[in-house]
Amino acid sequence: MVKGFYKLPYETRLKRLKLTSLEKRRQRGDLIEAYKILTGKEGVDTHCFFTLDQNRYGTRGHELKVYTRRNILELRIIFFSQRVVPHWNRLPESVVTAESVNIFKNRLDRREEWGN
Repeated sequence: MVKGFYKLPYETRLKRLKLTSLEKRRQRGDLIEAYKILTGKEGVDTHCFFTLDQNRYGTRGHELKVYTRRNILELRIIFFSQRVVPHWNRLPESVVTAESVNIFKNRLDRREEWGN
């Protein structure tokens, strides 16, 4: 839609326009939704989506670690409750323990992997 960008590869267009890829935006949205669910800000029962890791206090990272369920079917890998877990568990405690959704978003965006 931008004049002169039609034949450029996707990655080049993103860099020139200083945009984030669709995959990164989806991951960011998933992490924000996971934060809302796990901290009770969404009003949804946490156990419908996630199971907190029983050994979360003795592991590295934060205390809201989520247990990764074993996938019997390949189809489950794309479910929200499955695809967000590895990204969520890799977040540092300073991001996960944010007091509000906006603070969580700001801390998440400051991380290197979310930068342009």
